Amino acid sequence: MRTQNKKKILNDPIYGFINIPDQIIFDIFEHKYFQRLRRIKQLGMSHLVYPSAVHSRFSHALGATFLMGEALNTIRYKGTEITKEEREAALLAILLHDVGHGPFSHALEYSLVKDVSHEKISLLIMEKLNIKFDGKLSLAISIFKDEYHKRFLHQLVSSQLDVDRMDYLRRDSFFTGVTEGAIGTQRIIKMIDVVDDNIVIEHKGIYSIESFLHSRRIMYWQVYLHKTVLVAEQLLMSILRRAKEVSKNGEVLFATPPLAYFLNEDVDDKLFEKDENALKNYTLLDDYDILAAIKTWAYNAEDKVLRDLSERLINRRFFKIEYSDKEFSFARLKKLKKLTQEKLSISEEDLSYYVFTDHTSNYMYSNEGGSIDILFKDGKVKDIANVSEQLSVAKLKKPIRKYFICYPKEIL
Repeated sequence: MRTQNKKKILNDPIYGFINIPDQIIFDIFEHKYFQRLRRIKQLGMSHLVYPSAVHSRFSHALGATFLMGEALNTIRYKGTEITKEEREAALLAILLHDVGHGPFSHALEYSLVKDVSHEKISLLIMEKLNIKFDGKLSLAISIFKDEYHKRFLHQLVSSQLDVDRMDYLRRDSFFTGVTEGAIGTQRIIKMIDVVDDNIVIEHKGIYSIESFLHSRRIMYWQVYLHKTVLVAEQLLMSILRRAKEVSKNGEVLFATPPLAYFLNEDVDDKLFEKDENALKNYTLLDDYDILAAIKTWAYNAEDKVLRDLSERLINRRFFKIEYSDKEFSFARLKKLKKLTQEKLSISEEDLSYYVFTDHTSNYMYSNEGGSIDILFKDGKVKDIANVSEQLSVAKLKKPIRKYFICYPKEIL
């Protein structure tokens, strides 16, 4: 009987041919938990602004795994010992780093589930897979949780300069067409080294890191926090919150079984730990469940608000969104609510779905995720924020906060 070939080669539009080198990595790659990522878009609602941004979390995970392999090769070449087992575990850790993402992940985390991050769910899935594969993911989990003694391996998975960020910046730039966000991943990886168990970048790679930080800022404001993307995500969250409210009040809504579970249950961190159905249904949930439901609600939901909100999203009739450096006044909010109530005949208790204000913020560089350290020829290591000639330390670390207000366009 012919055995299955488990050394596959995949063609990626960013890096070319990518090898799947080990049997355990192939087995995880083929597992339904990982295959689900094919059905989850990497950029959520961004395709409504950038039509080609429909790439999946599946392709991102593969790209990040490729970069992890390249980074480990560089570090080994420069003299840091990495065993075969450590290499395999690091590849598994990055392959599965996003496996806990749900459909339209951040919108889901603020509507259907409460206080449950995708990182937490990724860990739960990894632990479940570890049981299935007889403990072969134990070292990968240790690296993922930053409990392994070689901390630089975790830094490659999650830090200010990890292979996750390197891949998504380059991949998202490619598929959105925002060329200003492109970064030189190959140059950065060739400059990586390890000093005192920490990832550093050789001094001659400092300009690539400056470009990386600039690109990250551009991508956040031009793509991830683009005002149309933001208002679409806000609308999606409103739809899911309303559907949950309507469903819990007794109306039977069209929904696939996994989605119905989340509409009818109060899902939080504790429920995932005590009810195995929570994780079971979560790993069955993808973009198709959400979109099929919203398309149906847009035309068939009895609830007027749910029907209207769903129809707006399906037909791209978004709310008007305004940005400001200052909080919007209570008087402005009150006036918009009054206009909305009069023009659209919305009840006072439902106004919060139509007129609302909030804020969003982003750091170009934050020490909370550790520093990006530059290695000089004399062996000294310094934070890039203190040595860059192109970047202001104050500007690097100062959060940029923008307030926004949303309301129906037709009320004006």
